[in-house]
Amino acid sequence: MPSKLFVGNLAFSATEDAVKTLFSQYGEVSSVNIITDKMSGRPRGFCFVEMENADAAIEALNDSQFEGRKLNVNVAQQKPQGGGGGYPRGNGGGFNRERSGNSFGGGRRENRW
Repeated sequence: MPSKLFVGNLAFSATEDAVKTLFSQYGEVSSVNIITDKMSGRPRGFCFVEMENADAAIEALNDSQFEGRKLNVNVAQQKPQGGGGGYPRGNGGGFNRERSGNSFGGGRRENRW
């Protein structure tokens, strides 16, 4: 079964073919997925590689130079479920409720009428 690797600090000019060629030296590569920004379509500087013999690739390529950048190669971690992006749930839009004494932030609000 292929292992999924995270490859960080990837040059923005790197192509899937170039990454596949690099990793193929250490085992059969099933897929390469360079992650791009949803809005601009530009590469975000990392990718995922699925391949056999991932340990050899990690040992050989982690901290190695590729297209002028020092790669960070390790086993990909499972993405946490739920939540979505942006803010943690229940934070009230960014206010620190414990420290805020205003009407936006919780704490005890008294009527002074």
